[in-house]
Amino acid sequence: MTQSPIDHERHNLQRKTITTLTTAQSLTGLGVASTVAAGSLLVASISHSETLAGLAQTFSVLGAAVMALPLANLTRRGGRRLALSAGFSVGALGAVTAITAGALRILPLMLLGTFMVGAASAASYQARYAAVDLATDDTRASDLSRVVWASTIGAVLGPNLMAPSGRLATVLGLPKLTGPYILAATMLALGALIIWTRLRPDPYLVNVDSERKLTATEPVKMSTPEVLRVIRQHPRALLGLLAVAIGHIAMVSVMVMTPVHMAHAEVTLKIIGLVISVHILGMYALSPLVGRMADRLGRRRVIQIGGLILLAAVLIAGTAPEMHNVQLGVGLFLLGLGWSCTLVAGSTLLSESVPTEVRASVQGTSDLFMNLSGAIGGASAGVIIATLSYGWLCAIAAVPVLLVTIYATVQLDEAKQAAVV
Repeated sequence: MTQSPIDHERHNLQRKTITTLTTAQSLTGLGVASTVAAGSLLVASISHSETLAGLAQTFSVLGAAVMALPLANLTRRGGRRLALSAGFSVGALGAVTAITAGALRILPLMLLGTFMVGAASAASYQARYAAVDLATDDTRASDLSRVVWASTIGAVLGPNLMAPSGRLATVLGLPKLTGPYILAATMLALGALIIWTRLRPDPYLVNVDSERKLTATEPVKMSTPEVLRVIRQHPRALLGLLAVAIGHIAMVSVMVMTPVHMAHAEVTLKIIGLVISVHILGMYALSPLVGRMADRLGRRRVIQIGGLILLAAVLIAGTAPEMHNVQLGVGLFLLGLGWSCTLVAGSTLLSESVPTEVRASVQGTSDLFMNLSGAIGGASAGVIIATLSYGWLCAIAAVPVLLVTIYATVQLDEAKQAAVV
């Protein structure tokens, strides 16, 4: 079928948008991933307390949650180009703040820096929504998944650059642990520059302009309660939001406590790192396949499949003794794959199920809930491990996953009945 000139132009712009987003995601993901371990070690070094080491990641997650709605508002006012470049720029400034804090050994300044780096994570999450602004119904999930996949490069390479970046910091007369933040500042600044110079015409503004001509509607600013009311009015959107949030809380809560579980049997750090690497592989490497499945089988079907995979993951991991590395590795790989299914299919379903004029607000609220879910999951997981066990943690994580899987199944059954009628 021959494309019209308008459709052909839109298709070419979408290809350019995906290329720009994946390039920026690869660079910024590399920068952020390199700081995950370094942040905890740097906080411990400054504070002389391992107990406080987790504050680095906690403040980073909180930064991502707090920045979700402001970035969504920037999208509504000025497009994806403004919002994403602003988020990466704040992250780069946060990395510079962390370098300064590490050199001066000031803990509050260090935590401020990690909080600001969280803005880059918020921008990375919202970049996946930029991939669907101009996508067609047949490719929307696939396009979104390609942007998610781009994070694989940073997730795999970032932690392995701690040593060389540390040597660079030493050459510059800075503490070795500030090295990853030098890398982060550079990569985030490059990502912001790529978005600002290459993401034009802005995909969000082009889509809004098209909708304005068809429906005479304008993007509107909405409070979080108003957004939630809109989502509740659209059952498909509600399923998308729940899938993203619950998949994230299950993944984070089990993932962060798996190293603690393995350490009880004095498993080496090398083996623990290998298991986490396998988990990250499950999260990102297969996301293009997940996207194609969501386009072909439907978003709700892939959410259902993702829920079943997550249930299998917590069963396999939760019944694994501390020293059974292979079983834990299989469980953690499936945990990452199930998360990928709920994130890709849930994000796509949420975006396409609400009116264009409220889409940016809905997407920002979704990321707010996702990041808060991760923070709650990580915090509660430690309490559960301390009072019960790793097996109980996996069992408790399975409960909300089971509920969202049932909800997806109910919606699928209702859709089948409506099709028959």
